[in-house]
Order: sequence, then C-alpha cells, then structure tokens
Amino acid sequence: MGHGRRAVTVHHVRAALRGAQRLGLDTVPLLQRARIPPLLLTDDRARVSPEQFARLVRALHRATGDEFLGLGTIRSRPGTFAMMCYASLGCPDLGTAVERGARFYRLFPGGPNLALERGTGREAVFALRGGLGPHEEALTAAESHIVAEWLMLIWHRVAGWLIGRRIPLLWAQFAYPPPPYADDYEPFFGCPPRFGAPRTAAGFDRRWLTAPVVQDESTLQTLLRHAPAGLLSRRDYGTTVAEQVRHALTGALRTRGGPADVPRARHTARLPELPEVAARLAVSPATLRRRLREEGTSFQELKDTVRRDEAVSSLTEGVEPIADLALRLGFSEDTAFHRAFRRWTGTTPGAYRHETWSQHI
Repeated sequence: MGHGRRAVTVHHVRAALRGAQRLGLDTVPLLQRARIPPLLLTDDRARVSPEQFARLVRALHRATGDEFLGLGTIRSRPGTFAMMCYASLGCPDLGTAVERGARFYRLFPGGPNLALERGTGREAVFALRGGLGPHEEALTAAESHIVAEWLMLIWHRVAGWLIGRRIPLLWAQFAYPPPPYADDYEPFFGCPPRFGAPRTAAGFDRRWLTAPVVQDESTLQTLLRHAPAGLLSRRDYGTTVAEQVRHALTGALRTRGGPADVPRARHTARLPELPEVAARLAVSPATLRRRLREEGTSFQELKDTVRRDEAVSSLTEGVEPIADLALRLGFSEDTAFHRAFRRWTGTTPGAYRHETWSQHI
C-alpha cells in the first residue's frame, strides 16, 4: 500500500454495497469476509482501512459476478477489464493505448462511453460522454456518481501504470453536486475537483500521450491479481504539498528509532513538527503554512489525518497493543488517544478492534 495510504470513508463502503443490495444479495457475510463490522455503516464518521475496502471489493466481485459490482447499467463480466488491458499492452504509446481501451469498452451495448480527446493547445482530456449508458435512469444518483468516480479513478491509475509514471491531472470535474465525501477527491485525483460541471472529465498535459507503454504480460499478471480493487484503494503518491507533508509524517510514524533488542513499545516514533517538515521540503515554515492554507488544509489537520489512518490500519491488523499504538502516535496517555479516536470514528479503539476481529473468528 505504501506510505500515505488513507482510510476509506464509510460513504464509499455504503456505495460499494449498493449494487449487491439492488441484486438482493445479503451484504452482512460480504462485510464479514472483509472484516468490516456491519455496525460501522451506521456512523457517518466511520472509516475502514484500504485493505478492508479492497477485501470488500473482491468479495463483491465474486458475489455479483460483475466488474461494476452491480452498480453499472449493464453487467461487466469478470475478465473484461483484463482483456481491455491485454488489448492496450501492444500499443506503442499511451495515447494509442487509452484510445484502444476506450474503444474496447464502447463495444458493449450499454457500457460506459469513455473517450480520449486531443484538445487544442497543451491539454488532452479523458471524458465520460453521455452518462453511463442507456439504463442510467435505473440507477440512484449515488450509484451513478460512484460509478463515474471509479471509472475516472481506475482510468487514471491504469494510464499511469501503462507508462510507469504518475500522470498529474491539471483538473478534474464531475457532472453532479458535491457528494458527502467531497473532501476525499483531492487526495485521490491530486487536484481540486469541480462539481456541477457539464460533464465528467479530467485534463492532463498532452505530452503524456507520446510516452511509451512500458508494461508487458508478466507485469500485467501482477496488476490483475489486485485489480480493480487494488486500483481503487491504492494510494497514489501525490504531487500536492499536502500529500508531501502527509508522506513525511507517515514515514516518521513507521520509523522507530533504537537498537533492535529494545522492546518495540519503547521505540516511540515521533511526529516531526512543522519547522522540521518544512526543512525537509526545502521551504520556510511560513511558506509551508501558506501553501497548505491555499490547498485548504493545515499542518494540524494533516497530522490528525495521518494519526487517524495509522490507528485504523493498526487496529485492523490487530497485532499492536493499544497502549503501544497510543504511544507511537504521540499521545502521552491512553485516555487522550481514546478521546481522539472517538472523535475521528465515533467509536473507541477497543470496540473498533473487537468489532473488526470478531467478524472473522
């Protein structure tokens, strides 16, 4: 998963389940397979780890027999995504590969109408034309939004994978009002989203279209073992200052000082303060503060996010004692950690771990 992995909001979990619910499937066993406590779904503040979310998507895949998880206007048979990737691998450059992939999905009646547009000037645009297919009215607004968002996300990740580089988006826009989890879009897409746009699309520098495809069938096997669940939950390294700060903070949390024979609990990682992070990013503290403000966040907010995501991740893995975790996250006492965790997720660390682990005993 790499540094900077973020906990996934409960809104995404609910959205992922909608297709299975529409098909009349019992979602409780699916949640249990993913080690997600069904009770968690009742709290808007709740989050799950990327691993829990990836497991849920895999379970939904198998249960629905549909790569769109029962959320699309048509069923996309397992293996469709893999064949699209095989079709794109033989292309000389990204532009040809993306066009071929989009053409492949357009072959299916009722499939998403994806298109690559080589605009004028320096921009190329990847767009979702005319909604999600002929039966879109059968979908609720939330279902069609999540499908549109996932299509854009997976397209962006696959395009970057094909050329072995992360493609910075110049902009991303969505043809619907901001969803409850609108704050999650920027870390995923690496640029501030615009909602209520005439159509769903993303722009990037057209020079990426000439980048050579560097993947082959053996590297595709690795991608497919985790796709598309892995593509949805994987955190891509971001280009925003906020992402760089988050990366530095997460790295510090995972690095414990001290000799190997010292008990783990005493290896307390220390979260660096703002001046330290600014020095690492080669900017002044004032500049770092200003840039984070421009990106709509603050150092304290990022610190809280990193601590929250690390707490969720550790409690899901279920190995580290809660007292050690509190210490590692920089809380001087357990009660302060318990208060913070309840503020972040609506439940206590002990209850969260118990719920998560009782699902698969």
